[in-house]
Amino acid sequence: MTFSPSTSSTPADRQGSVPERVRFEPLNALWLDHLLPVEHQAYSHPWSRGNFIDAMAAGNETQLLVSDQGELVGYFVAMVVLDEVHLLNITVAPAYQRQGWARILLDALALWARQRQARWIWLEVRESNLRARAIYSTHGFQEVGLRKNYYPMHDGPREHAVLMSLELWS
Repeated sequence: MTFSPSTSSTPADRQGSVPERVRFEPLNALWLDHLLPVEHQAYSHPWSRGNFIDAMAAGNETQLLVSDQGELVGYFVAMVVLDEVHLLNITVAPAYQRQGWARILLDALALWARQRQARWIWLEVRESNLRARAIYSTHGFQEVGLRKNYYPMHDGPREHAVLMSLELWS
């Protein structure tokens, strides 16, 4: 799928250049060398190469959002369990953050989930990640629970995860 973003999907407070066109494509082993540096820039506890390889081997949905210049804009990894989709990882490359790409990734995820007749999308987000929580809330996700001591920290106790869900149909 290739498209050009509308003005509404690329806010005026851009930090970097906005690609003219982007496309979705599945993650494969060739992309891992491009994806891993983005993952390490974006997270204090990034996924490893093995995590991504395991996700692909398990048949999870692994979609990349790639610019017309071949730069990685973002990606998501999700798995289907019965009538639910669990979002395992969603990332916008730091150079493309605050430009509306997370919303496009979430829209693509919801479309993919609906095509699989999923009723819900579930995710966990660090309790301290207020920016991500706001994005998810704006997208219609509801905070429905707390997973205590879910995320590792560099030192000291673990961080709680906020459990969020989006109902796709009722």
